[in-house]
Amino acid sequence: MTYLLSQGWVKEEEVQKHIQGKGGTMFPSATRFFQITAEGIDKIEGPGEFTMTKFHGIKIEATGQNIITLGDGNQIDAQFSDLGKALVDLREAIARSDAAEAEKMGLVADIDTIQSQLAKPKPNRDIIRIAWDALQAAATIASCVGLLQQAAPLIAALLPGSGS
Repeated sequence: MTYLLSQGWVKEEEVQKHIQGKGGTMFPSATRFFQITAEGIDKIEGPGEFTMTKFHGIKIEATGQNIITLGDGNQIDAQFSDLGKALVDLREAIARSDAAEAEKMGLVADIDTIQSQLAKPKPNRDIIRIAWDALQAAATIASCVGLLQQAAPLIAALLPGSGS
């Protein structure tokens, strides 16, 4: 319970009341109970529809930039929507694959890196190029080969001179 409290997943509540004794004397009484917090629910069930996004606190509509949310919850500039969709499909194929969990984790992190850059008005193409090069390891996963080929021309258009 101490761990759950320290993580903010549960909180302790106390209700104070008074009980009247036989002689009319009032005795204070406290009942303590624990309540799961929103963070605790998100930890157990995953983030809900109303969970704050990673861009919380940034007024996106004020930037003049069209941001879309992909099926995996990542947000990107609308101009990269085709590439974003291709990356979502690739991510899902990797997650469903029989690859080692560590390999899947690394590949999904590289996809997240690319998608994070695609949220920016001017993505850092060097970061995208490095993450894309690392994603080529997904070619060893049979279900990902076609998806990599589908995303390759979209990445190539983003990275002039990449030859990807």
